[in-house]
Amino acid sequence: MRLIPLSLFFGLAGCADYGLSGADNEVGRGASGADSGSYEADADTDADGDTDADGPSEDESDYLRLAPAATDQYVFVANPDRDTLTRVAVSTLEVRTVGVGRIPSTVQTTSDFRLAVTLDEGDDAVSRIYAETLEVEAVGIRDNMNQLSLAPNGEWAMAWYDPDAESLGVSGGVTSFNEVSFVRTDPLSHHPMAVGYNPKGVRWSDDGKLAVVVSDGSLAVVDLTQESPAARLILLVDDPLDAPVAEEVVLSADGAFAFVRQRGVQDLLVVDLINEVVDSLVVGTDPTDMDLSVDGERLSVVARSARQVWTFDVENPYADATVVDFPSDRAYGSLAFTGDGLRALLYTNASLTDSLAIWDLGDDSFDERQLVKPVASVGLSPVGDTVIVFHTEENASGADSDDPFYDEWAVTLMETDGIGENRLLLPAEPKGYTVSDDNLWGFFILEGQSLVEACSFVTLIPELVDLPSEPAFVGTLPGSDVAWASQAHELGRLSFYDAGDETLDTITGFELNSEIEH
Repeated sequence: MRLIPLSLFFGLAGCADYGLSGADNEVGRGASGADSGSYEADADTDADGDTDADGPSEDESDYLRLAPAATDQYVFVANPDRDTLTRVAVSTLEVRTVGVGRIPSTVQTTSDFRLAVTLDEGDDAVSRIYAETLEVEAVGIRDNMNQLSLAPNGEWAMAWYDPDAESLGVSGGVTSFNEVSFVRTDPLSHHPMAVGYNPKGVRWSDDGKLAVVVSDGSLAVVDLTQESPAARLILLVDDPLDAPVAEEVVLSADGAFAFVRQRGVQDLLVVDLINEVVDSLVVGTDPTDMDLSVDGERLSVVARSARQVWTFDVENPYADATVVDFPSDRAYGSLAFTGDGLRALLYTNASLTDSLAIWDLGDDSFDERQLVKPVASVGLSPVGDTVIVFHTEENASGADSDDPFYDEWAVTLMETDGIGENRLLLPAEPKGYTVSDDNLWGFFILEGQSLVEACSFVTLIPELVDLPSEPAFVGTLPGSDVAWASQAHELGRLSFYDAGDETLDTITGFELNSEIEH
């Protein structure tokens, strides 16, 4: 199983968080929904060590479907086999189930915890559910949509068809590779529109008033303040049917500019969304990742083959960039800003490189750290003074075959503002990761293991929590130290672990004859 990305939990307290981060500001399509980071296309990573400009992509995103969604009080689970949505109250483990449309494939929650939204693939509909009352209302959308994204403020959602994603319900109608369905959540209404060929996702402005639909050859700009929104199409290339893959799109906070990184293209595209002008920026050889700084004022681009980071002023992107050289000849390709805005991590998962570098943004110095194994992914604490480095099973070139970590899975708990670390040998591959938003705990689950590892960001010490069965997803409740883990069970199983109290509660068969286990 591939690692899945940490989906911007820190800015979206109402959405659960299901995976590992290939970079800091990633889109978690599918269950977590709100694309408030940069859009990043799925990337194939063969880890062959090639660091040429046409070498392997950094592994930026992946996702799993049917994950639950959480508010500060409830966990919502879509049940596609029964056309229902289940709500579990965390404080009491009270269970209520309500009917929605046929084959609900995704559930998401708004950041104000007021609504849950499902994509009902069997009915070609979106259902809106009030979290407290479980009142349900549905609206029809275009045929055969299989992806859903919710705006940060929860006022809009967008559904589209992704040919690379699984479809749980096919209506038999027409499938369009250009259409998307925008849904206003209150009052509920549907606004279909045609956009660029093969839309891959949507970027929402911070205030939720602007949406930018991402395709390889174009961007579709949608003003959501209009009563009947329509798309303005901005072509990125002369021939949109022969366009390079748009691997990453970042939107400025004010919605004035979009920045597009294309696979195999040496320049960065900057799109003036107001004047509909497309220009290019020189960013060094082999750009492989880009991220906005925590304050949103700077855009940094990693030029992997040039061994440089190029940083632009977001409000004035045409001004001269600041260029910082890597601390060594290691070809780092991914960048992750820490939550406090003071540092950033440079690493790569496109080659078997057993090191990373911590970039001090104040004086542009680097602290390069040797690692026990190459990097598969990283997970940062919300403040960013601790990182969990998830390592590959494969070894770095020249690794000692007598080393206990040789050919094994591993993680490292590491301070970014100090030298403390804890290297852990694992029995299996990590498949999901989440953090508590109080900066105290990280949680991860392993393939084939009936457990959750609870990692203290204060002590760097993990605690193993046994579960009744193997978890499929893991998440946290906003504003708490409580992690939930959904598990495979024919009638549903959820476990809740309170890291502060070290207590575990499990509810099994939450659709029929719910049973609470302590």
